[in-house]
Amino acid sequence: MDPQFQSHHTELIPGLPDEIALECLTRLHYETHSIATDVCRRWRNLLQDREFYYHRKTNNFTRMVACFVQSLPVSAHSEPVEIGSTGTKPEKQSKYGLSVYDPSTGTWDQIEPVPKYSTGLPLFCQVASTEGKLVIMGGWNPVNFEPVRDVFVYEFTTRRWTQRVPMPSARSFFATGACDGKVFVAGGHDDSKNALKSAWVYDISSDEWTELTQMSEERDECEGVVIGSEFWVVSGYETDNQGQFKDSAEVFDIVTGEWRRVEGVWSVGRCPRSCVALGQNGNFTSWDVYEPGVQVGSCGVDFGDRVVVTGSGYQGGPLAVYVVEKTKQGQNGKSTKTDIPNEFCGFVQSGCLVEI
Repeated sequence: MDPQFQSHHTELIPGLPDEIALECLTRLHYETHSIATDVCRRWRNLLQDREFYYHRKTNNFTRMVACFVQSLPVSAHSEPVEIGSTGTKPEKQSKYGLSVYDPSTGTWDQIEPVPKYSTGLPLFCQVASTEGKLVIMGGWNPVNFEPVRDVFVYEFTTRRWTQRVPMPSARSFFATGACDGKVFVAGGHDDSKNALKSAWVYDISSDEWTELTQMSEERDECEGVVIGSEFWVVSGYETDNQGQFKDSAEVFDIVTGEWRRVEGVWSVGRCPRSCVALGQNGNFTSWDVYEPGVQVGSCGVDFGDRVVVTGSGYQGGPLAVYVVEKTKQGQNGKSTKTDIPNEFCGFVQSGCLVEI
């Protein structure tokens, strides 16, 4: 048994050797972890231990789900919102929450609201996941639409949020990606709508931000993708070229800490936000190539052997969710439309894969 899981005070399960007890706890479904942590202090310490997560992952007992930033059902009692100098806007504003979809079981669930934003997430916040935890950061305050620097981490084991050290500066529409307990951010724009080329990395364990070397050029409304040990910042545009999305990407090597530029990887010619998928030819494409039923507002989460894609068939159409199987050659296989409960029919803004 690994030393980090050993204790001389109490047995994990009375009457069982700790090696066997550990294997029993390793097989617990993640949805039971919040209950199991209340059994005793040793169980709580074990289930929340970073090494226990990797032990479960190594032994294939983690579970992969899709987490979506999704608009919530509009309440009939929504209050009008004050929009700067334009006065009160009577229309109901969309509010966003977090939903979890498990394609293996076809089940949906909602994540508890962030206490600071109990009525809705910051608009356009970014979401990422690493080591079984969910991280949201940035976005606009849903009340006054001011950019925020807030960072929150959700622990599935306890089903609780913690507020962390804020982002070094407010930025919007930036690229993000996560790998090995770290979340990378790059590009976007500042409070004055100036496009950025700066980049930072956040360490979940130490709760610290570290500045990285800058990209070679500004990239607003770019998209982040992690491939292996590389953080790709796809497309985006400069301050003086609003809306003129580049076909290039900048790639940060997580091992060497160096950037390189790659040309001609984004030929779609539109905003890459939330719709970047790795194509069969090694270039990036839009998620809507996987399923013609999601031509508008497409968003996807790649599970490796399958892809969950969301979107609408036409402007203003209802949300559709498909699970598209992949062949061994990486080509699109069978596509299955998923039934969606009424409370999960809202527009999907973005999503990420969570291995719990």
